[in-house]
Amino acid sequence: MSGLLVKRDDLREVRLDEPETPVPEAGQAVLAVKAFGMTANNVTYAVMGDVMSYWDFFPVDEEGWGRLPTWGFAEVEASDAEGVEVGDRYYGYWPSASHLLVTPRVGGERGFVDASPHRAELPSAYHRYLRTDSDPFHSTSSEDLQMLLRPLFFTSFLADDQLADEGLATGGPVMMASASSKTALAAAFMLAQHDGVELVALTSERNVEFVDGLGIYARTVPYSEIGSLEREPATFVDFAGNGEVRAAVHQRFGDDLRHSMAVGVTHWEDFEGGADMPGPAPKFFFAPTRVTKRVEDWGAVGLEERVAEAWGPFCEWCSGWLEVDHAEGWEAAREAYLDVLEGRVPPSRATVLRV
Repeated sequence: MSGLLVKRDDLREVRLDEPETPVPEAGQAVLAVKAFGMTANNVTYAVMGDVMSYWDFFPVDEEGWGRLPTWGFAEVEASDAEGVEVGDRYYGYWPSASHLLVTPRVGGERGFVDASPHRAELPSAYHRYLRTDSDPFHSTSSEDLQMLLRPLFFTSFLADDQLADEGLATGGPVMMASASSKTALAAAFMLAQHDGVELVALTSERNVEFVDGLGIYARTVPYSEIGSLEREPATFVDFAGNGEVRAAVHQRFGDDLRHSMAVGVTHWEDFEGGADMPGPAPKFFFAPTRVTKRVEDWGAVGLEERVAEAWGPFCEWCSGWLEVDHAEGWEAAREAYLDVLEGRVPPSRATVLRV
């Protein structure tokens, strides 16, 4: 077994390790991780690892280190769990390691939920593993996009759902910070489907041309020009987590901000800034809370169907601008993580790792 560890208090310190391969006991299974995507979403998991308990999903024995969560595909290598057969392939939430030991519950055609005791108090949205041959999202041709964008898309779908449900999508401009990030682009793609939505992209100077060329935002504004925006009722959706950007928006709009939603932390080094600002207090968007609400409203299958229906058109749109790089091995995974962490990956590219 091998994998990748990140220093929890210094995200730039990364190393490879070789833990023992787990052996399943009664009711357990071991899956071999085959491939996963690396995006700013993984950095968000690291930045928020302690606050949001992301490190707790895949605990390690070494104090001060964490196992980076990823999304991708794995195959059952050994199983003593009913309904989970050797050779079955699953999409889900994996550690940056070659294997994962699970305690499947509700095994069968659609997949299973990992009922491992250490996950009992963790958000349930990350516990489900879907068999590829019965997953409504899955197609062989879209596997790269599933690894790179599906978890982001799901978050974006839920953010769009909340903004629309609360009347914020059409109550003045929706300003999106880190507008070139893939989570922001997915949210913008769905928000643009609503009548009467005006999307304003806030981005760095180097990404203005790329964002403007997508044609999905009504306006593209570099961060340095936030002060030039007309003050009016508006909604701020923050995918950046940059304290200076957040403060600039709040200072410009003040009480005219109808809502300030924090979704991601692509500008992870500046995440803590921006306290004591005018206007409404920023509220962190926690996707599992929205999942719980919509599962109560629509049922788990109903939510899946709605997300899957929106996924196809989004994939078609992404194929026009996203270039996928492929790499193999854990050293490549380490380099890919550091490239994303340091902002060296342009918004038009992303990496899939096969391990």
